[in-house]
Amino acid sequence: MELSANSQAVAYLISAVLFILALKGLTHPSTARRGNQYGILGMTIAIVATLAGSEVQTYGLIVIGVAIGAVIGIIVAMRIQMAAMPQLVAALHSFVGMAAVLVAIGTFINRQAADTLHAMLMAELSAGIVIGAITFTGSVVAFAKLQGLVSGKPVRFTGQHQLNAAMGIATILLAVHFAMTGSVVSLTLMTILAFILGATLIIPIGGADMPVVISMLNSYSGWAAAATGFVLGNNLLIIVGALVGCSGAILSYIMCRAMNRSIFNVVFGGFGTDGGEPSAEGQAAEKGIKSLSVEDAVYWMEDAGKIIIIPGYGMAVAQAQHALKELMELLEARGVEVSFAIHPVAGRMPGHMNVLLAEADIPYDRVFEMDEINPEFQNTDIALVVGANDVVNPAAKDDKTSPIYGMPIIEANRARQVYFLKRSMRPGYSGVDNLLFYQDNTSLIFGDAKDTIEGMVSALKGTGH
Repeated sequence: MELSANSQAVAYLISAVLFILALKGLTHPSTARRGNQYGILGMTIAIVATLAGSEVQTYGLIVIGVAIGAVIGIIVAMRIQMAAMPQLVAALHSFVGMAAVLVAIGTFINRQAADTLHAMLMAELSAGIVIGAITFTGSVVAFAKLQGLVSGKPVRFTGQHQLNAAMGIATILLAVHFAMTGSVVSLTLMTILAFILGATLIIPIGGADMPVVISMLNSYSGWAAAATGFVLGNNLLIIVGALVGCSGAILSYIMCRAMNRSIFNVVFGGFGTDGGEPSAEGQAAEKGIKSLSVEDAVYWMEDAGKIIIIPGYGMAVAQAQHALKELMELLEARGVEVSFAIHPVAGRMPGHMNVLLAEADIPYDRVFEMDEINPEFQNTDIALVVGANDVVNPAAKDDKTSPIYGMPIIEANRARQVYFLKRSMRPGYSGVDNLLFYQDNTSLIFGDAKDTIEGMVSALKGTGH
């Protein structure tokens, strides 16, 4: 059945409304599931309306492409671990970017053969190619850093900013020339430079800024989709791309504010492992550290009045969220008040920790954002840090020479005792040593986070009171 243009427009309008409702639903964990359902329904309507439109002449290649993509998507969805979700998001962003590039180039070839090119279309093609290419290689670099295929440290070299600026200006000039003349040489050079620029913009960004990078690339992918919508004359793609682009940009800004950092500082700088001589860190290291056994930790935990748990990427890697749920239930059965503190940039993408805790069915009313939970630490008996690092590092507040100075942190150091679950003494993803290790009220419990928490659970069950 072929839809008329008006019917297709109505279907696209319904899809757009559903996508807006989906974004609204995703603003809070309690409504996120419904938001996802709105998004799925909206995309289903959009796909059906597109396939039923008059612009589709044959379904052979479409069916083959959809079938291959569906098989790959199902396999990836079934096998992906929650800890690897940031890498998956980065990879999906790269697909959107490359799709924008291929659609623009394909449209140029078809329109050139039909002699229907015009200035506005050429400008749209230029925008789609440049934004898409930057999104693709930037996302590939982010994926490689998150996956550990390359170092998460910032990669810097002399004249880096000047080189990026020169390539950016050259890319814009080539885009203008291509839009005005349709030169294949300008198209080729513009595309190559945009691909290179995507990589060189991301490589100097350190691991601690990676959540902002993921959000920023999400915004790029939205604008790439919007540019594709202009190229194809598809209003829904323009709407959806603009929604994703704007929401990603706003989220990036919010996260930068949470880190007390400028978005320009993140995009063009990034903090990492290579800066400066040790100052407060080195002095604190001379004090040594204290370690604690699981049994000793449990002895104090079951008699505590209030415990705040701070999860981080180490919890994600160890898949310890389900064990944490059981630990929470056992402690609450003993009358201990248990809460979870979430930093805006904990993990490797926005909301990473919230997703993992929700997966373990930890109640939403036990999970608090940084600003609302920080005042509670002064009345907290134990802060249990599970695989977090940079987001609890007092150097961000106390050491003006630290690369992370000025970043708001979860103030676990204010609790009466801090138990820090750590696999080793290696610093966090930013590469900055953690002053919290050396405080008098901090004890480290070494080992895999899941094994350690399961040991705590077993010890609590064994006490029987």
